[in-house]
Amino acid sequence: MKILFGSPKEYELDSIMQIENAGFSSDEAATRESMLSRIQTIPDTFIVAYNKQQEPLGYVVGPASGEKYISDELFEHTQANSGDDKYQTILSLAVSPDYQGHGIASKLLTQLAEVAREQGRAYITLTCLEKLIPFYEKNGYLLEGVAESQHANEVWYNMTYKL
Repeated sequence: MKILFGSPKEYELDSIMQIENAGFSSDEAATRESMLSRIQTIPDTFIVAYNKQQEPLGYVVGPASGEKYISDELFEHTQANSGDDKYQTILSLAVSPDYQGHGIASKLLTQLAEVAREQGRAYITLTCLEKLIPFYEKNGYLLEGVAESQHANEVWYNMTYKL
């Protein structure tokens, strides 16, 4: 399967939200407003995987940050990327259930790492649920312990990737 990568368009919001809601619980998922803000504010670090028909299959998104670990505030308010920030965050990585198991999520991580390197970031940082730790470790991320995050009243784990 040939996968293409690009920045999201506002008209793709419905498709992106379908993927978001399939990948996250209702408490974890971003709101339409938050996702639209991400599309408008940080398109350079919002990468969508497309099939040859240009249909979104999955995406990875997050702003740059000066902080090593993600705060819950980042999930609610999107700020433009700053050239001075050392960390690239991942707020959402999701792939449509119909296309899981084809390595798309790993390819999205690779694409984001390339962008982050080009922008001079030193690390990628994310929080994830315990069940996803092995996936991220397989992709070179290091577990750094339990996160302070209270997002969706879940236990989250900090993971980082050195660029």
